[in-house]
Amino acid sequence: MATETGRITIVDITDETTFGRIPPCADPTFDHRSCDYWEDADRGSKAIRLDWLEPRQTDPAPPARTSTASNPFLADLEERGANPFAPLGGGGGAFNPFLDDDVTADDNPFAPRKAARPTVGETGYPKLRLLGRGLGVAGSYAKVLLVDEVPAAYSQFGPLTAYPRAQRTRELYPALPDSPLPAVITCVASTAEARDRGLARTLVEDVCADLGRRGFAAIETYPEIGTRPDATSAATPAFWEGVGFVVAAPDERFPVMRRELA
Repeated sequence: MATETGRITIVDITDETTFGRIPPCADPTFDHRSCDYWEDADRGSKAIRLDWLEPRQTDPAPPARTSTASNPFLADLEERGANPFAPLGGGGGAFNPFLDDDVTADDNPFAPRKAARPTVGETGYPKLRLLGRGLGVAGSYAKVLLVDEVPAAYSQFGPLTAYPRAQRTRELYPALPDSPLPAVITCVASTAEARDRGLARTLVEDVCADLGRRGFAAIETYPEIGTRPDATSAATPAFWEGVGFVVAAPDERFPVMRRELA
């Protein structure tokens, strides 16, 4: 999409390449790439954690098993993976005496293979693993808006169940509808250079349309009143009113904003 501000592209965060497009926070003491404030209701933090920005080694594979047993029957079991129902020749699938005749075993060579669900892969970035938890079920949990390929805005979102702090905040307002549960937008932010150009609003509209396609009937967000603009992850009530949200639960500090989806 081309605009007066430049060519706009919105990408989902689904792998290490797109994760690398996440822009810096306007406040350098925070970082989207190491923030687990919404995912961890007890110990989550917005503060930058440099060790999260370097990929850690993923868990190593368990060492290969070597047989030291002198009992020839035990050695034979080890070769068959300690499964007494496995065929001696090693070919074909293991026999399962508890599987009904009309149930197809997963290793049946004639049965259609299930399509592999998308994942973020064997990544060493803790935040990327958090963003990728629902990739194979609900879809991506974050998007980046680029202007002429330069990252300018970021948003994090997803089902309410993915964000315990949002659930805890919502529990303070029992009058809120609890069926169906809403999706939530936990974070929206522009870089300092991209402010006042309507880019965050463009990104939010894209997120709302995406969540609507995923079947959500409503979206909520939880802005914080009275803090520095760069210190809140969920903008201000005025911002959300500008993109079709209304105050669903008033509060002097943490109001709930809600948008019903047609």
